[in-house]
Order: sequence, then C-alpha cells, then structure tokens
Amino acid sequence: MTQKTESVVIPVELGERTYQKFRSKYIVGGLLLLAFVGFLIFQVYHATTTTGAYYLTVGELYERVPQVYGERVRVSGNVVEGSEDWNPQEVTLRFQIMDESQHVLPVVFYGPRPDNFTRAASAIIEGELLPDGTFQAQTLLLKCPSRYEEEPEEVFVEAVR
Repeated sequence: MTQKTESVVIPVELGERTYQKFRSKYIVGGLLLLAFVGFLIFQVYHATTTTGAYYLTVGELYERVPQVYGERVRVSGNVVEGSEDWNPQEVTLRFQIMDESQHVLPVVFYGPRPDNFTRAASAIIEGELLPDGTFQAQTLLLKCPSRYEEEPEEVFVEAVR
C-alpha cells in the first residue's frame, strides 16, 4: 500500500499579511504599555508635588490669607498653654497655636483627643482656613518633649470622617 501525501502550498502573500498583523499587534501592545507607564509616572509625580508641601508658620499663613481660603495647607506652631477646649460629646478639640511672631491661630479638630495633648509643645496641623479665621484641621501631628531625650516625640492623628 502506498500512502498518498498532499502538500499544501501557502502563497507568499498570505504569509506576509500574517507577519504584518503579528508585528502590528506587538507595536500596538508596546505603545499601550508605554502609555500606561507614562501615566503612572505622571500620577506619582503629581501626587508627590501636591502632597509634599512644606508647612507654613502662623505668621506666613496670615500673610497669605486671601489666597489660602479653601486650600489645604499645613501650619506649624506652639500650642498655647491653657487654650485646650475638649468636648467629648461632640468629639471636638479646640485649641490655639502661635509662632515667634506672636500671631495666634484658633484651631478646631473633629476627632479623638490625643492622650498626650496636655504635654504637647508644638503641633503641625493640616486642613483649611475658614473665612471666620478658624483653622479646621483634618490632621494633627503633635511634638511632645520626651522625658529622657531632648528631641521631641511625634504622634500622628487623623480625623475620622
């Protein structure tokens, strides 16, 4: 018995078209990958430039008063002794901070009162200045003097919404 074999001849034109389709798929995929990587780089850059802001002193905040209304800013100052007003029913902490220029900024923080607030020497607050002159803080960072070291201890508290 003899077996009959058939051979199939693929025209050269069909092979070229298949190669072109294959190559164009890789080019499109590579371009999409590059676009995605570019988008990620832009997002990281944008996030670091908008959240990596330095803090202002209370005096610097008052110098920028018309422009900072409604803007999220960080402000640093010393906690004014005896200015604490804690309302546990409303979970609201009111206090004042000041800097070397003796400008005083009233602050309201809606959230749990930090345990070491009474020992706080200074605070870095992040939030926005309201038109009535009160600073509404969403983030409260306290610097407290340590018992054994001269460097301040830091405690980070964020408001719960």
